[in-house]
Amino acid sequence: MAEPKTTKRQGRVTIREVAEDAGVSVAAVSKVLRDAYGVSDTLRAKVRNSMEKLNYRPLASARGLRGRTYALGLLLPDLRNPFFADIFDGVNSALSRTQYQAMQGISVAANEVVEAMINRQMDGLILIGPNAVAERLVDISQRIPTVLIGHHDRASTSFDTVNNDDQLGARLVVRHLHANGYRRIAMLSLMQAASIISERELGYRLEMLDQGMGTAIQITRSSQVLRDVQITVRKLLESPDRPDALFCWTDLIAIEAISVATELGLSIPDDIAIVGYDNTMYCDFAQHRLTSVDQSGETLGLQAARLLIERIEGRTEAEHFVVTPRIVARASSRRRG
Repeated sequence: MAEPKTTKRQGRVTIREVAEDAGVSVAAVSKVLRDAYGVSDTLRAKVRNSMEKLNYRPLASARGLRGRTYALGLLLPDLRNPFFADIFDGVNSALSRTQYQAMQGISVAANEVVEAMINRQMDGLILIGPNAVAERLVDISQRIPTVLIGHHDRASTSFDTVNNDDQLGARLVVRHLHANGYRRIAMLSLMQAASIISERELGYRLEMLDQGMGTAIQITRSSQVLRDVQITVRKLLESPDRPDALFCWTDLIAIEAISVATELGLSIPDDIAIVGYDNTMYCDFAQHRLTSVDQSGETLGLQAARLLIERIEGRTEAEHFVVTPRIVARASSRRRG
């Protein structure tokens, strides 16, 4: 009678099995896992080949006990804004040749989700547009390496920042619209207090003054709730002193403004020009043809990941990286004849 075939053992592969397959010591495998100094390329390749062959995956908790988990927390304010996907692409591109993986969390405030990331021993955090007071941000950064995107604080020494020059971006919008014949330029801004919003509003005001249109300055604020945006835009476009151009603080809101204007029977850009901010992929859609400020979300993500890894590796001096924006003109702000 034939003996039954031995089935392959199921379960998690251990570091000892990796060492046996690679023909090296357990200590050598451990050094490779820790990216320890002095590990040769030959040894690293041999161990990694065995890890891939055996489908070895180290426990994150065990790696945390050894000093690192190679997990980074990425906190997004929400999932609706396509600009955040551009940032995430940049982060992933920067991490593609490293051992690090980015784990997403969704929250408008740097509270419970951030604490959960810290408690799970993530090696560092990238916070996008955090809605938190300065003291809270300093507290987080003193506990874990932290980089902020969309938060202007060049005086900070405890965390790094990566930003677009938001004041310049708003100035570019006003210059562009003025050059194309628009004179009653309004700004649709965000009700929530944030440094990037303050910078964009300041840039809008300053450029309106510089272009001799100070008396036409009009900033209207709304929450990000879709219904609130629709109501705010409708009131603005139905008012007796309707603006002839509308600068929206983000593409997502600008696209909704286009929808409202279209429902009201207004022609874009003949009756009203509309300009967004972020230059997301939807700006190129034929139904939008949206002029927008390009602040390169992918670059922001790349630089944030680079700075965070440098922080984790031991850099202590703060860096504040700024991207220079550019305006991408499309049909939504075509020159008036």
